[in-house]
Amino acid sequence: MRLALSACAAVLLVGTAPPAAKAPPTTDKPVVDVLTMDGAIQPISAQIIVQAIGRSERDKREALVIRLDTPGGLDTAMRDIIKRILVSEVPVVVYVSPAGGRAASAGTFIAYAAHVSAMSPGTSIGAATPVNVGGGDTGKDLARKVRNDAVSYIRSLAAQRGRNADWAEKAVREGGSLPEDEALKLHVVDYVARDLDELLRRIDGKKVTIAGLTRTLHTKDAVVHEVSATWRQKILGRILDPNIAYILFILGFYGILFELSNPGAILPGIVGGICLLLAFLAFQALPVNLTGLFLILFAMLLFVVDIKVQSHGLLAVGGIVSLVLGSLVLLSGDGGAMRVSLSVIVTVVIATVLFFGFVVGAGFRALRRKPVTGREGLVGERGVALTELGPREGRIFVHGEYWVAEADERIEKGAPVVVDRVDGMRLRVRKA
Repeated sequence: MRLALSACAAVLLVGTAPPAAKAPPTTDKPVVDVLTMDGAIQPISAQIIVQAIGRSERDKREALVIRLDTPGGLDTAMRDIIKRILVSEVPVVVYVSPAGGRAASAGTFIAYAAHVSAMSPGTSIGAATPVNVGGGDTGKDLARKVRNDAVSYIRSLAAQRGRNADWAEKAVREGGSLPEDEALKLHVVDYVARDLDELLRRIDGKKVTIAGLTRTLHTKDAVVHEVSATWRQKILGRILDPNIAYILFILGFYGILFELSNPGAILPGIVGGICLLLAFLAFQALPVNLTGLFLILFAMLLFVVDIKVQSHGLLAVGGIVSLVLGSLVLLSGDGGAMRVSLSVIVTVVIATVLFFGFVVGAGFRALRRKPVTGREGLVGERGVALTELGPREGRIFVHGEYWVAEADERIEKGAPVVVDRVDGMRLRVRKA
């Protein structure tokens, strides 16, 4: 299994280059790289940002602007991003944008770590309380340790960047959140700007500390250079989406089950195997709760057994309950950013119930259906006596075939008859 997962990862990651970008026109003006990051913070997000910083350093950019809109994400990915920002040789500007966006949870930490932090109107920042770190339930003692660690971390970032450390602690301990105007007043962020052009004008002339040295930004007339993730990173980022990983896992099981039920179909087995491998690849990077995973597997087992055993619906009901509970706790990341959407869970549960309901219903209908072929299919069929019938055997024509038959009563030649049972190669009939 590990080898197969490694192969999948190799296919998607081989040759992964830094975020793609068109070369800016040759000019004497300073150049600012702009990277847009939206969605949950996960390992691919960290990889994209780390590579973008490296590219900006290599190309001697004036600054790297990260347009950020995130509900939060994984603590490990967040810390990878922050560690790279803190040692960056190019100024990193985090700009919470567009209107309606947010820098929640892990996004708050990243905004605090940036050399310059800004927000656009209609955005928010905060709600940085750690939730279910590692995908499991945290006890009171462990929760307190995790929260204290997060508080010390964000206060350290605030002190390093000269931002409001007291509010940062409140955001972690109480889940506090602020709109852009209050964040500016409380010195949580440095600027509020309607768009990127205004942001570049506002931060022009600002002094930042890079590698212990003070540097003045010159961004007023800078050339904007958009950078983006590679197609491989975009694919991996989609796979690591909790909803996609969950759907792949369920589809993979369906494919394998269909293949086992219909040996030789081939295609369902291939598709199911690929979906399962991709799901397990995603689960390696996501905060998977093993209890949730086993509950889903147990649910599928109950559904399969319900097809084979007449349980009057008890196994199916148990499977539905197990599937719902497993889906709810399968992934439980920071602030719900890495959880499976409730609408996706409801859709999958309904589809699963309908699928297995159809299979079970079809099975019962097949069992109750009267046989139409073989000897059993002759019982109840009407035919014609070709000879006189009675205790002594005669011949009849039934179901397009000639049969030897006998009856308990005398039946005249040419009379219609009905087959009562089959005794070997002889039929027992009666007068129709």
